[in-house]
Amino acid sequence: MTIPEFQQHKSQGKKLTVVTAYDALFTRIVEQAGINAILVGDSLGVVVQGQANTISVTMEEMLYHTGLVARAAQQALVIGDMPFMSYQASKEDALRNAGRLIQVGAQAVKLEGGQAMADRVEAMTAVGIPVMGHIGMTPQSVNQYGGYKVQGKAKDRATELMADAKALEAAGAFGIVLEAIPAALAKGITAELSIPTIGIGAGPHCDGQVLVLYDLLGLFDDFVPKFVKPYAHLKTDALQALRQFKEEVELGRFPSDAESYH
Repeated sequence: MTIPEFQQHKSQGKKLTVVTAYDALFTRIVEQAGINAILVGDSLGVVVQGQANTISVTMEEMLYHTGLVARAAQQALVIGDMPFMSYQASKEDALRNAGRLIQVGAQAVKLEGGQAMADRVEAMTAVGIPVMGHIGMTPQSVNQYGGYKVQGKAKDRATELMADAKALEAAGAFGIVLEAIPAALAKGITAELSIPTIGIGAGPHCDGQVLVLYDLLGLFDDFVPKFVKPYAHLKTDALQALRQFKEEVELGRFPSDAESYH
């Protein structure tokens, strides 16, 4: 999957599928399922590191995980998330850090913010770094919002988000993630843009959908947002397997002769 192929899905009326992944094993599984793009998300701070939010994730950690995914990926478009304060301070920071993600194997980067970040997007695309935007509920701004809250319900905020989307498109973004906004607003933004919109908690009218892999597989159930649909219940399966292992070891049933060398 290339950037032009990713964008062509919109004009062809084909929905895009995107999931997060943070390591080589899950990347291989995701690719076998035919998923179009893999986002190495800073969500790893919550689902992998056990942090309360994504703000503490460092550039070095994003480089490490992006490299793991990029080495395993053969078909999906790999998008590396730019962590908090890796791009906000200046265009120079944005260029330098985006370039580092590309060097470890990402084919594109993603950053949060609309009009305020348009000059960063423009600077990166000018030197050949594809950028995906991200507006609506942007997790790196959780303190400003006072929690994980739906954005765009009020008319003025909806107008602002539409302007954000158009600014990112004008700056050269190849696609935009719309997170936790009303479905009607997402439909309107999608209709106004020529680039794909990828929804997460933004209703069915976006050009594609993204979910955190651990949520999709039913592994992470500490906090399950309204927009998450678990397609498996692997935490339940894992608990059952581990309890069976414990029982068989304690009863002397494992290892049996079949698992022993002679």
